[in-house]
Amino acid sequence: MTVGTDPPHASKIAVVGVGHVGATAAYALMLRALCHEIVLIDSDSALASAEAADLSDANALARPTRIRAGSFADAADAAIVVLTAGAASHGDQSRLSLATESAPIVTQCVRDLAAHGFGGILVVAANPVDLMTLLAIRHSKLERKRVVGTGTLLDTARIKQALGAQVAIAPSAIEAYVIGEHGDSEVPVFSTVRIGGQPIGRRVNRSQRNALAVGVRDAGYRIVEGKGFTSFGIATAIVRICEAILRDERSVLPVSSWVGKTYGPIDLCLSLPCVIGADGIKEILFPMLDDEEQVALVASAAQLADALAVLDRVV
Repeated sequence: MTVGTDPPHASKIAVVGVGHVGATAAYALMLRALCHEIVLIDSDSALASAEAADLSDANALARPTRIRAGSFADAADAAIVVLTAGAASHGDQSRLSLATESAPIVTQCVRDLAAHGFGGILVVAANPVDLMTLLAIRHSKLERKRVVGTGTLLDTARIKQALGAQVAIAPSAIEAYVIGEHGDSEVPVFSTVRIGGQPIGRRVNRSQRNALAVGVRDAGYRIVEGKGFTSFGIATAIVRICEAILRDERSVLPVSSWVGKTYGPIDLCLSLPCVIGADGIKEILFPMLDDEEQVALVASAAQLADALAVLDRVV
């Protein structure tokens, strides 16, 4: 496929789990016209059918896409499966605290996909996404590069937006990353922030950086407190990953992927900038961190490792 061209007409995306995130992601995929078919799969088949009907009504005013409810068998030949099924957070409940609730749901969904021969790219959006991405790799029978967690893509968008507001520069003109866990131990990498090739330097002092980091870390909690769930931001992150895959863009996005024992004694998934294309993760990039950021990243990995150890004992 030529880089930057439209995706083939034969593309199909299946969305597993059509709660707030899954339904919003399907709607965004429809509006973006990335694929010719969207299949909605949920344990509540009536909900999947209703969402498919509602989306089909909307699609009558958009570009042609076939939208229907289906089963795991219908996902077998999908180019991408987006997995949003899992536990939902409530109030100030941390993402890691959802692990024991999400794990059996994600594991069963991934096993069902594998049983029907799915061989495309699996995009995991269930929280805690780093642990669920690792479980998906364990049970999917897919190459590790073909399992992509949404990771810190949304956190990175948030920090670019916050930095843009702070220095009165368009967020799209700012190069910045949040890495590590998608959660409370995430690491904003201020040392590599660039605006027009220049370091952010004195534009944002240490106190302002700390405030920005806290604001980005807690953004999801504030949204959940106000509306009960998050949907638009993560759905857009899902679509951005799907776009990079279907268009074989080789774009660099901070997503959760298999890093093995790079940051500790246990195999893990966490977010680093990755080159994303038609085969999934083509390359993992390791930013040049300052000493403080390196320590924070190792600590983030350790927190994930501790949560994984607990999860493996109870699931």
